[in-house]
Amino acid sequence: MSNPFKHLNEAMEQFAKERDWDQFHSPKNLAMALTVEAAELQECFQWTTEAQSSELDEESLSAVRDEIADVQLYLIRLAGKLNIDIEQACQDKMVKNAKKYPAQEVKGSSRKYTHYRNETNK
Repeated sequence: MSNPFKHLNEAMEQFAKERDWDQFHSPKNLAMALTVEAAELQECFQWTTEAQSSELDEESLSAVRDEIADVQLYLIRLAGKLNIDIEQACQDKMVKNAKKYPAQEVKGSSRKYTHYRNETNK
């Protein structure tokens, strides 16, 4: 795991150890907790317009910041449990995405890759 993630993972391991929470941190449970935190992040934007979501007041931005941290920390903990290097996984995924979404074919489109592949194969 790269440095920022490695240090945060070690801190999360220590945090859990001090509280005897490692027993609860199975990959399944961490993945479930991650989705709960992601839902809490979504809740910060519920009922806002597109414009409002880009111009949050200080209180709302603070709540979003906390939820982003929660999501990231659970993700780091999950990756640590599974010995996944997040930075390398992200780099690998960017290579896959570049192949899946060639710029010349998808530029300016929000459609899923399966849609434009079907159009180009007709």
